[in-house]
Amino acid sequence: MYLGIEIGGTKLQLGLGRSDGELLGLWRGTVDASSGGEGIRQQIVAAVPELLSRSGVERQHLRGVGVGFGGPTDDETQSVIKSHHVAGWDGFPLAKWVTELLDLPAVICNDADVAGLAEARFGAGKGLTPVFYITVGTGIGGGLILDGVIYRGAGKGAAEIGHLLVPSSSGPSDVQILEHFASGWGIEARAARIGGMPATAKAIAAAARQGDPNAIRVLDEAVAALAFAIRQLIPLVCPRRVVIGGGVSLMGEDLFFEPLRRKLDERPFAAFAGLTDVVPAALGEEVVVHGALALARTKFSG
Repeated sequence: MYLGIEIGGTKLQLGLGRSDGELLGLWRGTVDASSGGEGIRQQIVAAVPELLSRSGVERQHLRGVGVGFGGPTDDETQSVIKSHHVAGWDGFPLAKWVTELLDLPAVICNDADVAGLAEARFGAGKGLTPVFYITVGTGIGGGLILDGVIYRGAGKGAAEIGHLLVPSSSGPSDVQILEHFASGWGIEARAARIGGMPATAKAIAAAARQGDPNAIRVLDEAVAALAFAIRQLIPLVCPRRVVIGGGVSLMGEDLFFEPLRRKLDERPFAAFAGLTDVVPAALGEEVVVHGALALARTKFSG
Protein backbone atom coordinates (compact mmCIF):
# COMPACT_ATOMS: atom_id res chain seq x y z
CA MET A 1 0.00 0.00 0.00
CA TYR A 2 1.22 3.49 -0.88
CA LEU A 3 0.27 7.09 -0.20
CA GLY A 4 0.07 9.49 -3.15
CA ILE A 5 -0.01 13.26 -2.72
CA GLU A 6 -0.82 15.98 -5.25
CA ILE A 7 0.29 19.50 -4.32
CA GLY A 8 -1.04 22.02 -6.80
CA GLY A 9 -1.57 25.75 -6.94
CA THR A 10 -5.28 25.46 -6.15
CA LYS A 11 -5.82 21.81 -5.19
CA LEU A 12 -4.41 19.40 -2.62
CA GLN A 13 -5.22 15.69 -2.87
CA LEU A 14 -4.07 12.59 -0.98
CA GLY A 15 -4.89 9.05 -2.02
CA LEU A 16 -4.22 5.50 -0.88
CA GLY A 17 -3.73 2.59 -3.23
CA ARG A 18 -1.57 -0.20 -4.56
CA SER A 19 -0.79 1.61 -7.82
CA ASP A 20 -3.07 -0.58 -9.90
CA GLY A 21 -5.36 2.17 -11.19
CA GLU A 22 -7.73 1.95 -8.22
CA LEU A 23 -7.90 4.27 -5.21
CA LEU A 24 -8.76 2.82 -1.81
CA GLY A 25 -9.26 6.24 -0.27
CA LEU A 26 -9.12 9.90 -1.31
CA TRP A 27 -8.86 13.19 0.58
CA ARG A 28 -9.36 16.42 -1.33
CA GLY A 29 -8.81 19.98 -0.16
CA THR A 30 -8.52 23.50 -1.54
CA VAL A 31 -5.24 25.37 -1.38
CA ASP A 32 -5.23 28.82 0.19
CA ALA A 33 -2.35 30.42 -1.67
CA SER A 34 -2.19 33.26 0.85
CA SER A 35 -1.15 30.77 3.56
CA GLY A 36 1.91 29.79 1.50
CA GLY A 37 3.75 26.49 1.50
CA GLU A 38 3.58 26.23 5.29
CA GLY A 39 -0.20 26.34 5.17
CA ILE A 40 -0.28 23.48 2.67
CA ARG A 41 2.12 21.46 4.77
CA GLN A 42 -0.15 21.87 7.79
CA GLN A 43 -3.07 20.67 5.67
CA ILE A 44 -1.08 17.52 4.86
CA VAL A 45 -0.25 16.97 8.53
CA ALA A 46 -3.97 17.00 9.34
CA ALA A 47 -5.14 15.13 6.23
CA VAL A 48 -2.99 11.99 6.55
CA PRO A 49 -4.51 10.62 9.78
CA GLU A 50 -7.99 11.60 8.59
CA LEU A 51 -7.52 9.72 5.31
CA LEU A 52 -6.10 6.64 7.03
CA SER A 53 -8.93 6.56 9.55
CA ARG A 54 -11.63 7.05 6.94
CA SER A 55 -10.13 4.31 4.74
CA GLY A 56 -9.54 1.83 7.55
CA VAL A 57 -5.83 1.58 6.73
CA GLU A 58 -3.14 1.26 9.38
CA ARG A 59 -0.05 3.42 8.87
CA GLN A 60 2.26 0.40 9.26
CA HIS A 61 0.78 -1.03 6.05
CA LEU A 62 2.20 1.84 4.00
CA ARG A 63 5.44 1.17 2.14
CA GLY A 64 6.19 4.63 0.79
CA VAL A 65 4.92 7.97 -0.39
CA GLY A 66 4.92 9.55 -3.84
CA VAL A 67 4.34 13.27 -4.39
CA GLY A 68 3.37 15.09 -7.57
CA PHE A 69 4.30 18.74 -7.10
CA GLY A 70 2.98 21.66 -9.13
CA GLY A 71 6.33 23.04 -10.20
CA PRO A 72 9.85 21.95 -11.16
CA THR A 73 11.62 19.52 -8.84
CA ASP A 74 15.20 18.28 -8.48
CA ASP A 75 15.67 14.51 -8.74
CA GLU A 76 19.06 14.47 -7.00
CA THR A 77 18.14 16.52 -3.93
CA GLN A 78 14.47 15.50 -3.96
CA SER A 79 13.57 19.12 -3.31
CA VAL A 80 11.28 21.67 -4.91
CA ILE A 81 13.04 24.04 -7.27
CA LYS A 82 10.24 26.60 -7.47
CA SER A 83 6.51 27.09 -7.21
CA HIS A 84 5.06 29.59 -9.67
CA HIS A 85 1.78 29.76 -7.74
CA VAL A 86 2.43 29.58 -3.99
CA ALA A 87 5.18 31.23 -1.94
CA GLY A 88 7.22 29.27 0.57
CA TRP A 89 8.24 26.31 -1.59
CA ASP A 90 11.39 27.46 -3.39
CA GLY A 91 14.27 25.11 -2.54
CA PHE A 92 12.17 23.22 0.00
CA PRO A 93 13.40 19.64 0.79
CA LEU A 94 9.97 18.11 0.30
CA ALA A 95 10.83 14.40 0.26
CA LYS A 96 12.85 14.80 3.46
CA TRP A 97 9.98 16.64 5.13
CA VAL A 98 7.46 13.91 4.17
CA THR A 99 9.83 11.19 5.42
CA GLU A 100 10.28 12.96 8.76
CA LEU A 101 6.53 13.52 9.08
CA LEU A 102 5.45 9.96 8.31
CA ASP A 103 8.57 7.89 8.96
CA LEU A 104 8.26 6.52 5.43
CA PRO A 105 10.49 6.79 2.35
CA ALA A 106 9.24 9.45 -0.05
CA VAL A 107 9.89 10.42 -3.65
CA ILE A 108 8.81 13.60 -5.43
CA CYS A 109 8.42 14.66 -9.06
CA ASN A 110 6.69 17.33 -11.12
CA ASP A 111 2.91 16.87 -11.26
CA ALA A 112 2.64 16.78 -15.08
CA ASP A 113 5.31 14.07 -15.21
CA VAL A 114 3.50 11.85 -12.73
CA ALA A 115 0.15 12.52 -14.42
CA GLY A 116 1.73 11.34 -17.67
CA LEU A 117 3.00 8.22 -15.90
CA ALA A 118 -0.54 7.49 -14.69
CA GLU A 119 -2.10 7.95 -18.13
CA ALA A 120 0.59 5.76 -19.71
CA ARG A 121 0.11 2.95 -17.20
CA PHE A 122 -3.61 3.04 -16.45
CA GLY A 123 -5.30 5.56 -18.74
CA ALA A 124 -5.50 6.77 -22.31
CA GLY A 125 -1.91 5.77 -23.12
CA LYS A 126 -2.02 2.27 -21.66
CA GLY A 127 -0.07 -0.25 -23.74
CA LEU A 128 1.57 2.41 -25.92
CA THR A 129 5.01 4.03 -26.05
CA PRO A 130 6.17 6.74 -26.26
CA VAL A 131 3.32 8.66 -24.64
CA PHE A 132 3.45 12.44 -24.38
CA TYR A 133 1.10 13.91 -21.80
CA ILE A 134 0.01 17.55 -21.83
CA THR A 135 -2.07 19.25 -19.17
CA VAL A 136 -3.77 22.42 -20.43
CA GLY A 137 -5.26 24.15 -17.43
CA THR A 138 -4.26 27.17 -15.37
CA GLY A 139 -0.80 26.58 -16.86
CA ILE A 140 0.53 24.08 -19.39
CA GLY A 141 2.78 21.20 -18.43
CA GLY A 142 4.09 18.13 -20.18
CA GLY A 143 5.49 14.71 -19.49
CA LEU A 144 7.23 12.20 -21.74
CA ILE A 145 6.83 8.54 -20.82
CA LEU A 146 9.13 6.00 -22.47
CA ASP A 147 8.33 2.30 -21.88
CA GLY A 148 6.48 3.21 -18.70
CA VAL A 149 9.26 5.42 -17.31
CA ILE A 150 9.26 9.22 -16.94
CA TYR A 151 11.93 10.92 -19.04
CA ARG A 152 13.53 13.56 -16.80
CA GLY A 153 16.35 14.89 -18.96
CA ALA A 154 19.37 15.90 -16.86
CA GLY A 155 17.41 15.43 -13.63
CA LYS A 156 15.46 18.64 -13.22
CA GLY A 157 12.69 17.96 -15.69
CA ALA A 158 11.99 17.83 -19.39
CA ALA A 159 9.06 17.94 -21.82
CA GLU A 160 8.02 21.44 -20.64
CA ILE A 161 5.94 22.12 -23.72
CA GLY A 162 4.20 25.07 -22.07
CA HIS A 163 7.47 27.00 -22.29
CA LEU A 164 8.01 26.49 -26.02
CA LEU A 165 8.05 29.75 -27.95
CA VAL A 166 5.21 30.01 -30.46
CA PRO A 167 4.17 32.79 -32.84
CA SER A 168 0.81 34.51 -32.73
CA SER A 169 -1.49 34.55 -35.74
CA SER A 170 -1.32 38.35 -35.46
CA GLY A 171 2.20 38.38 -36.86
CA PRO A 172 5.78 37.14 -36.45
CA SER A 173 6.64 39.89 -33.97
CA ASP A 174 4.22 38.45 -31.38
CA VAL A 175 6.16 35.44 -30.06
CA GLN A 176 5.40 34.15 -26.57
CA ILE A 177 5.61 30.92 -24.63
CA LEU A 178 2.69 28.58 -25.30
CA GLU A 179 1.12 29.29 -21.88
CA HIS A 180 0.50 32.90 -22.93
CA PHE A 181 -1.79 31.70 -25.72
CA ALA A 182 -3.39 28.43 -24.68
CA SER A 183 -3.46 28.11 -20.86
CA GLY A 184 -6.55 29.15 -18.94
CA TRP A 185 -4.97 32.36 -17.73
CA GLY A 186 -3.51 33.01 -21.19
CA ILE A 187 -6.91 32.68 -22.86
CA GLU A 188 -8.46 34.96 -20.24
CA ALA A 189 -5.70 37.57 -20.56
CA ARG A 190 -6.00 37.71 -24.35
CA ALA A 191 -9.78 38.00 -24.09
CA ALA A 192 -9.41 40.84 -21.57
CA ARG A 193 -7.25 42.78 -24.02
CA ILE A 194 -10.05 42.61 -26.59
CA GLY A 195 -12.57 43.81 -24.04
CA GLY A 196 -16.27 43.16 -23.58
CA MET A 197 -15.78 39.42 -23.13
CA PRO A 198 -16.42 36.92 -20.32
CA ALA A 199 -13.79 36.75 -17.59
CA THR A 200 -13.21 32.98 -17.44
CA ALA A 201 -12.05 30.45 -20.01
CA LYS A 202 -15.18 28.38 -19.35
CA ALA A 203 -17.43 31.35 -20.09
CA ILE A 204 -15.38 32.23 -23.18
CA ALA A 205 -15.98 28.68 -24.45
CA ALA A 206 -19.72 29.09 -23.84
CA ALA A 207 -19.68 32.39 -25.75
CA ALA A 208 -17.85 30.72 -28.65
CA ARG A 209 -20.57 28.06 -28.82
CA GLN A 210 -23.10 30.87 -29.10
CA GLY A 211 -21.20 32.27 -32.08
CA ASP A 212 -19.40 35.20 -30.45
CA PRO A 213 -16.73 36.11 -33.05
CA ASN A 214 -14.22 37.43 -30.50
CA ALA A 215 -14.50 34.32 -28.33
CA ILE A 216 -14.11 32.14 -31.42
CA ARG A 217 -11.01 34.11 -32.42
CA VAL A 218 -9.38 33.78 -28.98
CA LEU A 219 -9.98 30.03 -28.84
CA ASP A 220 -8.84 29.55 -32.42
CA GLU A 221 -5.57 31.31 -31.59
CA ALA A 222 -5.14 29.13 -28.49
CA VAL A 223 -5.69 25.91 -30.42
CA ALA A 224 -3.43 27.09 -33.25
CA ALA A 225 -0.64 27.82 -30.76
CA LEU A 226 -1.01 24.38 -29.17
CA ALA A 227 -0.98 22.75 -32.61
CA PHE A 228 2.21 24.65 -33.46
CA ALA A 229 3.88 23.33 -30.29
CA ILE A 230 2.78 19.73 -30.90
CA ARG A 231 3.95 20.04 -34.49
CA GLN A 232 7.46 20.83 -33.18
CA LEU A 233 7.23 17.94 -30.74
CA ILE A 234 6.37 15.25 -33.28
CA PRO A 235 9.58 15.39 -35.39
CA LEU A 236 11.71 15.35 -32.21
CA VAL A 237 9.98 12.58 -30.24
CA CYS A 238 7.37 10.99 -32.55
CA PRO A 239 5.16 9.81 -29.68
CA ARG A 240 2.66 7.09 -30.44
CA ARG A 241 0.02 9.06 -28.59
CA VAL A 242 -0.43 12.58 -27.23
CA VAL A 243 -2.78 12.55 -24.24
CA ILE A 244 -4.26 15.90 -23.23
CA GLY A 245 -5.91 16.69 -19.92
CA GLY A 246 -6.55 19.75 -17.78
CA GLY A 247 -9.48 22.11 -17.46
CA VAL A 248 -9.10 23.83 -20.83
CA SER A 249 -9.25 20.48 -22.64
CA LEU A 250 -12.72 19.97 -21.10
CA MET A 251 -14.00 22.43 -23.70
CA GLY A 252 -14.47 19.18 -25.57
CA GLU A 253 -14.34 17.71 -29.02
CA ASP A 254 -16.04 20.56 -30.87
CA LEU A 255 -14.02 23.49 -29.51
CA PHE A 256 -10.74 21.79 -28.64
CA PHE A 257 -9.85 18.34 -29.96
CA GLU A 258 -11.38 18.40 -33.44
CA PRO A 259 -9.92 21.83 -34.35
CA LEU A 260 -6.58 20.77 -32.86
CA ARG A 261 -6.40 17.57 -34.92
CA ARG A 262 -7.46 19.47 -38.03
CA LYS A 263 -4.67 22.02 -37.59
CA LEU A 264 -2.13 19.26 -36.97
CA ASP A 265 -3.19 17.57 -40.21
CA GLU A 266 -2.65 20.75 -42.23
CA ARG A 267 1.15 20.67 -42.14
CA PRO A 268 2.39 17.24 -41.03
CA PHE A 269 5.96 16.01 -41.12
CA ALA A 270 5.41 13.62 -44.01
CA ALA A 271 7.71 10.83 -42.81
CA PHE A 272 5.81 10.58 -39.49
CA ALA A 273 2.30 11.26 -40.80
CA GLY A 274 -0.31 9.12 -39.10
CA LEU A 275 2.01 7.79 -36.38
CA THR A 276 0.79 10.07 -33.56
CA ASP A 277 -2.79 10.41 -32.44
CA VAL A 278 -4.24 12.96 -30.03
CA VAL A 279 -6.80 11.89 -27.42
CA PRO A 280 -8.38 13.19 -24.21
CA ALA A 281 -6.99 12.06 -20.86
CA ALA A 282 -8.93 9.29 -19.11
CA LEU A 283 -8.20 9.52 -15.38
CA GLY A 284 -9.92 12.77 -14.45
CA GLU A 285 -9.13 14.86 -11.40
CA GLU A 286 -7.28 12.06 -9.61
CA VAL A 287 -4.67 11.60 -12.35
CA VAL A 288 -1.78 13.11 -10.34
CA VAL A 289 -2.63 10.97 -7.30
CA HIS A 290 -2.58 7.83 -9.47
CA GLY A 291 0.77 8.95 -10.86
CA ALA A 292 2.20 9.65 -7.42
CA LEU A 293 1.20 6.15 -6.31
CA ALA A 294 2.87 4.70 -9.42
CA LEU A 295 5.98 6.75 -8.71
CA ALA A 296 6.14 5.40 -5.14
CA ARG A 297 5.60 1.81 -6.23
CA THR A 298 8.30 2.10 -8.88
CA LYS A 299 10.74 3.49 -6.31
CA PHE A 300 9.95 1.37 -3.28
CA SER A 301 8.42 -1.95 -4.39
CA GLY A 302 11.82 -3.68 -4.40
